[in-house]
Amino acid sequence: MLFNSINFFIFLPIVFLLYWFVTNKKLVFQNGLLLVSSFFFYACWDWRFLFLLMFSILLDYITGIKMGEAKNKPEKKFWFWLSIIVNVGFLGVFKYYNFFAESLAESLSAIGLQTNFWTLKVILPVGISFYTFHGLSYVIDIYYDKIKPEKNFIDYAVFVSFFPLLVAGPIERATHLLPQIKKERKFDYDQAVNGLRQILWGLFKKVVIADNCAHFANIFFENPAQYSGSSLVLGALFFTFQIYGDFSGYSDIALGTARLFGIDLLRNFAFPYFSRDIAEFWRRWHISLSSWFKDYLYIPLGGSKGGTWMRVRNTFIIFLVSGFWHGANWTFIVWGLLNALYIMPSIIFNTHRNNMEIVAKGRVFPSVKEFLSILFTFGLTVFAWIFFRAESISAALDYIKRIFSKTLFTLPNIKVLADFEIIVCLLIFFISIEWLGRENRYAIEKIFSKSKWIRYSFYYIIILAIIILTGKSQEFIYFQF
Repeated sequence: MLFNSINFFIFLPIVFLLYWFVTNKKLVFQNGLLLVSSFFFYACWDWRFLFLLMFSILLDYITGIKMGEAKNKPEKKFWFWLSIIVNVGFLGVFKYYNFFAESLAESLSAIGLQTNFWTLKVILPVGISFYTFHGLSYVIDIYYDKIKPEKNFIDYAVFVSFFPLLVAGPIERATHLLPQIKKERKFDYDQAVNGLRQILWGLFKKVVIADNCAHFANIFFENPAQYSGSSLVLGALFFTFQIYGDFSGYSDIALGTARLFGIDLLRNFAFPYFSRDIAEFWRRWHISLSSWFKDYLYIPLGGSKGGTWMRVRNTFIIFLVSGFWHGANWTFIVWGLLNALYIMPSIIFNTHRNNMEIVAKGRVFPSVKEFLSILFTFGLTVFAWIFFRAESISAALDYIKRIFSKTLFTLPNIKVLADFEIIVCLLIFFISIEWLGRENRYAIEKIFSKSKWIRYSFYYIIILAIIILTGKSQEFIYFQF
């Protein structure tokens, strides 16, 4: 079930009404409803993989209790590694087995050895990377005595499968979400309105910005040989806004939906395209994943305590794993390594924490230095996204080669882009609103808060844009991860 589908906008009000007006007498009924609703939400995609989700939940629930009951360290370690191996094993089989099998076959073929490895003929279970990481963080936190095992199965199952975050995050922590699930919740009108507002902005990002940009990006990426270098730059820019509108739009809808049920999820985006360096960009892009890798991989590897060499090594490992997490393709690994190279100067010279506050805080406009820093960081990001979008390394290199040809200095071919002027105006409007709201949790959280008339007029404009300017429906990009 997609957030931007009619089915979801039938499903959500039904669950909302049942939650606050039927099951609101007891917390156990509310959580039970959330669990059943979450399972139904997931089953609408493919009911067969619901059993995989349920197995993952049951595995980590049982191993968590067993670790809590363990009488000695070896017994605790046994249950810990059982969960890790099974979880990572499932992720590896469904997401990475074919990649490794095909890569090995190609490598052997290159030295004259012909092989015929068996590959899996199954689709990737949607959200498997996200709910697996939920379970892994829970098990790891129990092993290191950061939390106690959850004895209530329904509460734990809701933590893993809560439908707003189930298929594309944010990646939650038991320390943050479980206490909210276990706590009695009362309807808060202001919180619900805030949630609806964030859902509205998320929908605008997805169906107006991302889906329209996707159409244009696809034109250039699918047939780069037909277009000039300047046109291909446009294609890369359109994908840059597509992936941001798509994923941050999903996150806004997820956070807004959760707020309707009295639950606050971890923030996942903080206006990353206004970053002044790559380190700041990664503090603002997919925050829940970046912090997950920091806490469960970077710090256990030694973090930055071992001097420059250890910081460099650990940073490369983090970005390599992050790239691989995104998909079983060498393009994602190159994308991750490219970002590692981008961030390396700030790691070596220890300047990666120079820009902690949002840019131009308290000011309408950035300084010239800030603007140039944003522009340079944005340019690096656009270039890296080419590898993320391309089907293969060779396709990415060909795309880049065609950009840096003499046709780069010609006018782009916009005749193939229907309604190009409208989309450019929408992007200018979108960037302006994001800039004006950059000091808030999401762009329109407090927009025009001093004038109710202007504020509601703005909401109606956004709703009309969603109705009239919706692009051709595209599946959320991060569903494939």
